[in-house]
Amino acid sequence: MDSGGSSDMTLAFELDALKSLADPNAVFNDARGWTKYVGVVSEKPTYVVTNFTRKHRVRQDFFSGPRGVEESLENVKRQFDTDRHVFVGTSDEDRTVAEATDWEFLPLEQAAVAAGWELTDPETESDPFAEETRDDWP
Repeated sequence: MDSGGSSDMTLAFELDALKSLADPNAVFNDARGWTKYVGVVSEKPTYVVTNFTRKHRVRQDFFSGPRGVEESLENVKRQFDTDRHVFVGTSDEDRTVAEATDWEFLPLEQAAVAAGWELTDPETESDPFAEETRDDWP
């Protein structure tokens, strides 16, 4: 992905954008090569973000915690002083929040094409623990 020639960037993914990536861990590892900080923000409760990032082995520099997206972006911008703050999202609401908090908005599809990330349908994600029957259980 073209970072405008500078790796002095903070990159935030909205959780739904992260869920739309085929390999969130690989995306974070790739982003670390051209950003200073990368993390996740969401309106969802903290445990939802934590469960998703643990399941996908995503190591984040920050997450929204009990705050909403707007407050989280404001706090991250204060705490992580970089030349650029870029918010990757999927909706018009994400764009509006980015503009309200003075973050650059980057639609997920555009980011994925630029960086070579593979997208997936989050609704079809398989859960290996969703099976109702177990072969190893008496």
